[in-house]
Amino acid sequence: MTNGILDTAAPIAGDPIDGKTRLILAGEQIFAKNGIAGASMREIATKAGQGNHAAVQYHFGSRDGLVRAIFDYRMDQMETARGSMLVEAEKHGLLKDARTLLDVILLPQLDLQDADGNHSYASFLSQYLLQSQSPEFGDFSGSEPPHLTRALHLLRERVDYLPRYVAQRRLISVSLMFLNILARHHGTTRLELGETFGEALDDTMEQIVTVMCMPVRPRRPPTA
Repeated sequence: MTNGILDTAAPIAGDPIDGKTRLILAGEQIFAKNGIAGASMREIATKAGQGNHAAVQYHFGSRDGLVRAIFDYRMDQMETARGSMLVEAEKHGLLKDARTLLDVILLPQLDLQDADGNHSYASFLSQYLLQSQSPEFGDFSGSEPPHLTRALHLLRERVDYLPRYVAQRRLISVSLMFLNILARHHGTTRLELGETFGEALDDTMEQIVTVMCMPVRPRRPPTA
């Protein structure tokens, strides 16, 4: 366990993590590396230390079942942090502040590192979000943890001038912006990129607020 987060190390004797959870964590890493469609269920089972190569089907029913389980598992892990952030935001009267709400929704993902110190979840979630088809705000076909649900509800109220499908499209877009900066820049040095991760993250979050909150411009009439 690293920083309170279960990691995805190779199986070791006496490991207290149950087999189903190990499949979730192994699946996250392999989906991130090989793609959701291209990952081998046999490879996931092997990485999780499962002798039965049909373990994914046994526990989750299908590839899609495992994908949803990874999403739900990580969402649940971030609930404590999101709850604390919401309490602080309410204490300071910031529950209508877009940057604060987007921080609550996005920043807890910074702590989700795998056994190798990588953000494989960021790569996995990027693929997951790109598959989303729902026009309903905050609907990603997974569980609805209460703190995340509250933060999304408050953000929807903040941008209530946007049509629902626009708000959902923008939520996916800004999530992908955040995940990109996390997957590509975290752990790099100023010497490598010309800026620290913190500087890049703060700039990205300001862009995210602008993208999420800007009004919809009227469509330009077609030119003759």
